[in-house]
Amino acid sequence: MPGHVITIAQQKGGSGKTTLAANLGVEWARGGQRVALLDTDPQGSLGRWFLARRDRLAAPGVEFSTASAWGVSYECEKLRRGVDLVIVDTPPKADADLRPALREADLVLVPVASSHVDLWATESVLDLCRREGRRALIVLTRAGAGSRLAGEVAAVAAGMGVAVASARLANRVLYAATLGEGRAVAEAGRSPAAAEVAALAAEVLATL
Repeated sequence: MPGHVITIAQQKGGSGKTTLAANLGVEWARGGQRVALLDTDPQGSLGRWFLARRDRLAAPGVEFSTASAWGVSYECEKLRRGVDLVIVDTPPKADADLRPALREADLVLVPVASSHVDLWATESVLDLCRREGRRALIVLTRAGAGSRLAGEVAAVAAGMGVAVASARLANRVLYAATLGEGRAVAEAGRSPAAAEVAALAAEVLATL
């Protein structure tokens, strides 16, 4: 049975797309899933993370590939034959170039960095998801503990008719620190960040 494709998309940069891709990929791989990461962002942040990981570890634990926007379909078709989950990291844009990655998706994760500016930027991405008939799940990232703003963003997102993940990622230094080392937070020992990622990973699988 072909693997599932999860596309991570957001028009605004700095929303946490690469952080989500790397951490979810490692979390699922540690749980026994076969995972492939596909970087379609010309900035190549996920690719740099993977190279750092390969230099650090004898076995990265996940497969990695790159593709242009219009090569996504071919790469996804190839990758999903051999893995359980393909995670597609996309550029910070919402235009025709994003459509191929959305078309391949069984689920689209839309990170929102817990500000109204970020939420406003999701409207075009969600519109493209609707046009392509794809399910979307908003994930709150960089959320402050007990933040009223995070609650307001969640309420507005729900009002847009889009599901919002119960699990959310807080604004923690550990995410950036481990990403720069080619690691995931789960590999840095027990921590609130690791618990957040584990909860989100379980929720996304349940949604699939």
